[in-house]
Amino acid sequence: MPTTQQHKNNTGSAFDRNLLWRIYSLAKPYQRTFILAICLTILIALLGPLRPFLIQYTIDHQITEGNIQGIINMSLLIGGLLIIQAMFQLWNTIITNAIGQNVVKDLRIRIFNKLTTRKLTYYDKTPVGTMVTRTTSDIETISDVFSEGLINISGDVLQIVFILIMMLWSDWKMTLVSLSVLPFLLYAGYVFKEKVRISFEDVRNQVSRLNTFVQEHIQGMSIVQLFNREEQELSRFKAINKEHKSANIRSIFYYSVFFPVVEILAAISTGLIVWYGSLAVMEHETSAGIMIAFIMYTNMFFRPIRQIADRFNTLQMGMVAANRIFVIIDEANDSDQSGSNRDIPQQNDIVFDQVSFAYNKDQYVLKDIAFTLASGKTLAIVGQTGSGKTTIINLLSKFYPLTAGEIRLGGISIQDMDNHTLRSKIAVVLQDVFLFSGSIFENISMFRSDISKEQMIETAKRLGAHEFIMNLPGQYNQQVQERGLTLSAGQRQLISFVRAMVTNPDILILDEATSSVDHHTEQVIQQAIDKMMHNRTCIIIAHRLSTIRHANQIMVLHQGKIAEVGTHDSLMLKQGVYYKLCQAQFAESLLYT
Repeated sequence: MPTTQQHKNNTGSAFDRNLLWRIYSLAKPYQRTFILAICLTILIALLGPLRPFLIQYTIDHQITEGNIQGIINMSLLIGGLLIIQAMFQLWNTIITNAIGQNVVKDLRIRIFNKLTTRKLTYYDKTPVGTMVTRTTSDIETISDVFSEGLINISGDVLQIVFILIMMLWSDWKMTLVSLSVLPFLLYAGYVFKEKVRISFEDVRNQVSRLNTFVQEHIQGMSIVQLFNREEQELSRFKAINKEHKSANIRSIFYYSVFFPVVEILAAISTGLIVWYGSLAVMEHETSAGIMIAFIMYTNMFFRPIRQIADRFNTLQMGMVAANRIFVIIDEANDSDQSGSNRDIPQQNDIVFDQVSFAYNKDQYVLKDIAFTLASGKTLAIVGQTGSGKTTIINLLSKFYPLTAGEIRLGGISIQDMDNHTLRSKIAVVLQDVFLFSGSIFENISMFRSDISKEQMIETAKRLGAHEFIMNLPGQYNQQVQERGLTLSAGQRQLISFVRAMVTNPDILILDEATSSVDHHTEQVIQQAIDKMMHNRTCIIIAHRLSTIRHANQIMVLHQGKIAEVGTHDSLMLKQGVYYKLCQAQFAESLLYT
C-alpha cells in the first residue's frame, strides 16, 4: 500500500502509470461502456483523415475531368461521412462524460463512507476546509480524466498516426517539408506540459487553503466580530485570495503563450506546403488535389497536438486530485475499526481494567484507570478541566483506541464488539449540542425509520420539551438552521435529551449536559432525568456538583488518575480533593450571589 510520502512523490512526477491505472480501475463497474467509448474513439480517429483523401480524389479525378455526377456523388459521400463522424463524436462525448460522472458519484460515496468511519484523531489533525475540498472539487476534477483524459489523448494520437500514414502514402517529400517545424512544436509542448503541471498543483493547494480559511471563519464569525478582528482577518483573506489568483494567472499565462505558438507553427507549416506544393504542381511532380489535401492534413495534424497538450494537463490535474483522494483511502488503516462480535451483552456493567490513553505519544491523559460500574447504577465523574473526564466517555464509545488496558461491557471487551452494536446501547448527551440542517423531527430521529412520531412526542413530554416544540411555527417539522443556531442553548439541549432518550438506551452518559441551560430549565429536566436514570447504567460528568449528590458512586480524577472514589457523604468526610472542589464551588456561588 502506498504511503503518504510516496503519493507526494508521485504528484511531482510527470506521469505516474500506477496512479493512472488506479484511476481508470474506478471505471470497472462500467467496463462495457468504457470499451464502447474506446471503439468510438478509434472510429473517429479513422474517419477524420478520410476527408482530405476524398477531397483530393474529387479534385484530381472528378473536377479536372468535369464529371458533374461524380462531383455530386463525392459531395454526398463526404457530407455523409461528416454526419457519421459528428454522430460518433456526440455519442463518444456523452458516454465518456457519463462514465466520469458515475465514477465521481461512486468515489464521493466511497470517500464519505471512509470519513464517517475515521477515528476522531483524524479530525483533530485535519482542517474541515481541506476535507470539503477533497470531497467536492478534487473528486469532480477526476471526471475530466474520463471525459478529456487518456481515451481522448489516445484518439488524438491515433488520428496523428493515421494522418502521417496518409501523408507519407500520398507524397513523402511534401510530408517532410510540412513536418520540418515538428521539433520546435515538440519542445514547446514539453515546456508547456511541465510548467502547467506545476501551476495546476499550486492551484489545487491554493484552493484548499482558501476553502479551509473560509470554512473556519464562517464557523467562528461570532469570535471574529467579538474581538474586532474584521479588518485583520480580511487582510489575511486578501493575502490568501491573492495567492489563489496568482496561481490561476500563471496557469492562464502558459496557455496564452503555448496556443499562439502552435498556431504560428501551423501557419508556417501551411506556408511551406503552399510554397513547395505550388512548385511541385507547376513542375507536374504532384497534383493540385494532393497539395490541397496536405493543407487539410496539416490543419488536422496540429489541432490534435494542441488538444493533446491541453488534455494531458487536464489529465495531470486529475492525477493531482486523485493523488490527494487516494491518500485518504490508503490511510484507512487508522479508520474506526469495528470488532466482529455482534452479540448484545445481557448485562450493562462497565469495567475499566488498567486503562491508559495518550492523544500524543508519551503525553498520557489517563493513567491506569480501574473501576467497575455495576449494571443499573450511576457513576459521577468529577475533576478539574483537563483531568480526563470526557476522555473516559470517548474511550467507552470507541472514538479513540486504547493505549493500554481493556474496557469490558457485560463481560465482553469493547474492542471485540461491533461498533454499531456497542453504540446502539449507549446514548450520550454532550454540553456542545450539534444539530443538523433539517427539521426537529429529523434531528431527533436521525432519519431512523424505527422511531415513530408518537414515541418521540411521548419522550419529549417526559423531558419537558414538548411544550416549547409545539409553540414553534412548524412544531416538530420546524426547520432549524445549521448547528441549530435559530434555537436557544436551552432548547437545543432539550432536543438533544429527547434524541438520546427516544431510543430507550441501556447506558446513559451525560457530559456536562445541563451546563448550558438556565436554572429553571435545569430543574424542569432534572426530574425527568431522574426518572430516565432509574434502573439504567449511567455515567454523569458534571461541573455543578450539586447535580451528582445522589449518585451511587463518585469518582474524582486528578491529572489523569483516580484520586478518590466514594459516595458524596463519604468523600466529604475524607476532606480530600472532592471536599476542596465542593468548597471552592460553594465559595464561588457566594461570590456571585
